[in-house]
Amino acid sequence: MDCEPKAQTLMQLLGGLFIMPNMTPDPALQRLACPAGGCLTRRMKNLLVAAAMSFLAVDVKAGEPANSAGGPSALIEHVSSHADGTAPNSIDFAALKGDRSQLPIGVFDSGIGGLTVLEAILKLDAFNNATLQPGADGAPDFAGEKFLYFGDQANMPYGNYPSKGKEGFLRELIVKDAVFLLGKRYHGADGPRFDKPPVKAIVIACNTATAYGIEDIRAALKEWGLDVPVIGVVEAGARAVVELLPSDAGKAPHVAVLATVGTCSSNAYPKAINRMAGLAGKPLPEVLQQGSVGMAGAIEGNPSFVWSGEGSRPVAYGGPVLGLNSVQDYTKYDIGQLLVTLNRARSASPGSLDMVVLGCTHFPLAEAEISRVLGQAIEEHQLTGPVPRFINPAEYTAKDLFRELARARIRNKAAETEAAAPSAQFFLSVANPAWEGAKLAADGSLETGYKEGREPGHPDREDTQVIRMTPETLPESSSALVARLPAVWQQLQAKSGRSE
Repeated sequence: MDCEPKAQTLMQLLGGLFIMPNMTPDPALQRLACPAGGCLTRRMKNLLVAAAMSFLAVDVKAGEPANSAGGPSALIEHVSSHADGTAPNSIDFAALKGDRSQLPIGVFDSGIGGLTVLEAILKLDAFNNATLQPGADGAPDFAGEKFLYFGDQANMPYGNYPSKGKEGFLRELIVKDAVFLLGKRYHGADGPRFDKPPVKAIVIACNTATAYGIEDIRAALKEWGLDVPVIGVVEAGARAVVELLPSDAGKAPHVAVLATVGTCSSNAYPKAINRMAGLAGKPLPEVLQQGSVGMAGAIEGNPSFVWSGEGSRPVAYGGPVLGLNSVQDYTKYDIGQLLVTLNRARSASPGSLDMVVLGCTHFPLAEAEISRVLGQAIEEHQLTGPVPRFINPAEYTAKDLFRELARARIRNKAAETEAAAPSAQFFLSVANPAWEGAKLAADGSLETGYKEGREPGHPDREDTQVIRMTPETLPESSSALVARLPAVWQQLQAKSGRSE
C-alpha cells in the first residue's frame, strides 16, 4: 500500500487547520479551517484531525484483504468447496438458511479469557426487552438466548504469534475459530460428531483476534454469502475510555493499555481511542501500552509460563525474564515495566494514571491482583494516587451485541416470552496426538517450537481438535479463576452435571 499520498493529504489537512510554517496549504482547506477569517472551535478541529488520522492510520494487519498472501485464503476456498460441513474446518451452509433467530450466539477467544465477556453478556440488563430502548427492565437483555463458547486453548497465546513473524498463521487461526462456530463438527469420545448447531452472530472475545482478524472474518462471510454479525472488543473498549474523558481542554488524561504483545504491536487501541476522542470533540489522552508476554498464559495455567507439577517443566519456559511462576509474578513484572515507561520522562515526581484498559479478556480474571500491585506502587511512591479506574470492554461489547441483534432482527423473541434465562454450552481445543507430524510436549500439549513454527495454507490440518469444555477439562488454576464468574461457572457446572 502506498501511504505517501495519504500522508500528503494529512499534512494538508493539518496545515489548513494550523497554518503550519514552511507549508502552503490548499486554499480550499485553509478556508475550511478558518472560514471568513475566523477560527474553528476546538471540537471542530478535533473532528477534522480525527478524520485525517482515520484516513491515514490504516492498519495493514487488520485491513489486508482475506485473500492476501500469508492469510486465510486457502481456508476460505476450502470452506467454499466443502459445503456439507462434515470435513475438518467446514460449514454446513444449509443449516444457516431460513430463520436464524433461534440459533445460538457464538463467542470465541484464544482460551478462557473470553468467558469474562460471556459473563457480562449473560448478566447484562441495560435495555428494555420490549421497546429495545436503553434502560434496565429487571430482566436479562439476552433472556431466552443460547450461547456457544469456544476457547482455542491448544493454540494460545495468540498475542505471541506476531512477534514470531506468524501473523498470517494467526489470521488463519482466527478465521478457523469463526468456522468452528458456524459449523457442526467437533470431537466426542468416539470420534467426530456433527450435532453442534451453527451460530447466528459472532462475538470475538479476544483483543488480539479482533485486532488481527475481524476484517478477515467479515470478508470471508461476504465471500460465503453469509449475513452474520461480527462484534469485536477493541472498539467497545475504546468507546468506554472516550466516554470517561473530560470535555474540557485541561491536562491530557493518562490511559494505560495492558494487553498482549500482539495487540499492542497492532496499535489498535491508541488508534481507536484517538479517533473516537477526536470525533467526540474531547482532548486526546496520552496512551501508554504494556504488552504482556505471559500473563494470559499464566492465567490459563499454561506450563510454558507457570509450572508447579512434579519433575521438570514439560515445555520450554516462555516468560519474559526468569523467575516468573504465578499470575502475581507476571502482574508485578508487567506493571513494573509500565511504570518505567510512565516515569521515564519524569525525574522529579512519579506519574499518574487515570485509566487502565484491561486490553486482554483474560486480565479481568486478575483484576484484583493488578489493583493490589498498583496500590503497592502508590504506597512506594512509584505512582501518584489514586488507583486508576479499570476499563473492562466486556459490558460495552455486550451492549454492542444487543444492538446488533436488534438491528438484524434475529433476537430470539419466542423464547424471551417464556422469561427463560440465557444458557450456554462450552468447547475448547486440545492437541490431537493422532495427527501425523504433530509434535507434543510431555504434558500432551503442542510443543512450543512446533506450535509457533506452523504456516498457513493447510485448511485440512487437524493437529488440534475441539472437545466439550467442563470444569474437569480446565487446569486447576484456571478453574479457580473462572469460579470468580458466577453466571458462567453455574452454566459450566450444569453442563458437567455438577451444579451446586
